[in-house]
Amino acid sequence: MAGDRRGDRRDNQMLKLGAVAAILIGLVLVSLRLLPGSPLESAAASQWGEPAGPKRSTGEPGDRSDRPRPSPSPSLEPLPFEQKQVDLDLKGWYAWSVLDTRTGEIIGSENMAETSTTASLIKSWIVADYLRRADDAGQTPSDAKLADATRIIRDSDNIRAEQFYNSLGRSASIKRMVSLCKTTDSSPAADGGWSRTNLSPRDTARLGACIADGRAAGPKWTKWLLGEMRQVRGAGDFGIRKAFPAAERKDIAIKNGWVDRTREQEFHINCLAIGDNWTMGVMVRYPIGLGVEYGMKNCQKITEAVLRDDL
Repeated sequence: MAGDRRGDRRDNQMLKLGAVAAILIGLVLVSLRLLPGSPLESAAASQWGEPAGPKRSTGEPGDRSDRPRPSPSPSLEPLPFEQKQVDLDLKGWYAWSVLDTRTGEIIGSENMAETSTTASLIKSWIVADYLRRADDAGQTPSDAKLADATRIIRDSDNIRAEQFYNSLGRSASIKRMVSLCKTTDSSPAADGGWSRTNLSPRDTARLGACIADGRAAGPKWTKWLLGEMRQVRGAGDFGIRKAFPAAERKDIAIKNGWVDRTREQEFHINCLAIGDNWTMGVMVRYPIGLGVEYGMKNCQKITEAVLRDDL
């Protein structure tokens, strides 16, 4: 019995020594965690909810230069147009719209969704549709066909435009434009002709964006088509780009339309322009007796009225 009691005392002493040793080891670890420069310092800080790294002082204001700074977001250079409603002393109806091709934002007159007949403006789509479909079919247009396309764009050749339009299925081509370019106000003409295609200034700007980003003519022919539209000449060179300084005009691609509608006794004048990061549509209608020059000049006047003053 005495031997059992002595054994129990030894066991108790060993347990007490073990407990003391565990406490000492714990104190050493805590000291290491709090000791600056200790390899355990950062791990401890993260466990206790303190961010690793320099501590923020609560007694003195912090040094602002040490604080993380948000990276500045890139700002877009403003377009050369302003959103404003213009009240010009013009006879008849007119409307305009501009699309920012970087953001997709559209600005324009309150009536920019109203439609008018396109006349030759729609030839830009007809040529684009022809080129894209040829490439999709694995075909390269002949030199003769490309020369025809040049005449349609630069000189607004009606006979060649009609030939292209027939080969594209006539109004089926306009329906492809509505689908591909995401226009919302447009529709084919009731008689199926290209000249009476219905387009709004807002959709004219959308058509311009569709040409500029390659959807209309496809990746192979977009650069070629824009190059042709920058070389519109003769009677078709009027309107939007004439409102810009002479040095900038050569970089603006255009396609305009003009026609005297004897049925309605109106002139319909339409302007499409594609610039750097923007597209624009301007459309006017007015009594036929005022002549074609009246509408051509008004297309330019409307553009000038919505250009930024600091241009």
